[in-house]
Amino acid sequence: MRYLFVGDSMTVGAAGDYTWRYRMWQHLRGLGEPFSVVGPRVTLYDRAAEAAVSSDYADPGFPPHARRHLAGWGEGWQHMVPLIGEAVRDHRPDVLLISLGLIDLGFYSDAERTAVHVERFVAAARATGPRVRMVLLPVIPNTRADLDPGFADECAELNVRMAKVVADHDSPESPLLLASRPEGYDVLLDTYDGTHPNSSGEHKLAAAFADAMHQGWGVGAPYAAA
Repeated sequence: MRYLFVGDSMTVGAAGDYTWRYRMWQHLRGLGEPFSVVGPRVTLYDRAAEAAVSSDYADPGFPPHARRHLAGWGEGWQHMVPLIGEAVRDHRPDVLLISLGLIDLGFYSDAERTAVHVERFVAAARATGPRVRMVLLPVIPNTRADLDPGFADECAELNVRMAKVVADHDSPESPLLLASRPEGYDVLLDTYDGTHPNSSGEHKLAAAFADAMHQGWGVGAPYAAA
C-alpha cells in the first residue's frame, strides 16, 4: 500500500516537530505489512526562513523515504487542486490521507466555495489515479472559533459539505471516507498554539485516519494508544 499525506501546516509540521505523519508511519510499520510513503516533498517549515526548508524532525531516525508528503504551510484545498493530479500520476499512491480546510476558511474562502475545491480535488486526483482511495479529516476548529462565532459556523458548515461530497462522489473504484473528529481532541491540550498538534494531538490525528481505514475498508488495524 502506498500512502500520500496531503495537508496544510498541521500536516507539514515545523522544525522540531515529530508530525502526525511520523506517528502514522510508526503505526503502519507496526502492522508488519508492506507499505511505502510517497510524495514530492520531504521538508518541514522553518519559521525563521518562512519557508519549508528544514530537515530538523524531532526524531532524526525518521527515514528520508518516510518523510515524503504533499503538504504546505498556508496551503489549503484550493492550493492542492492544481498539484494533486501530477502528484498522483508521478508517485502512484493507493491512498490519500487528507487534512485540509482550516486554512481555507481562515484566510482564503468560505465553506461553500471551499466545498467546490474539495470536489475539484477529488476529480483531479481521479483523473490520473482512477482507483485511488481518499480519507478526508473533518476540519478541527482552532482557538479562533472560541472568539469568532462566524468562523466556528463556517467550520461546521464545511464539515457538513465535505460529508456531502463524500456521499455524492464515493464509488467502488475510488472509495472516499470522511474520518471522525479525533476522539477527545482538545485544542487547548492537544496543540502547542491553539492550532498545531503537540505530541498527544499528533497521535490523535494519526488515530483518526488509521481507525477510519480499519472501520471503513478493513485496512490495517485500530491505532494503538500512545
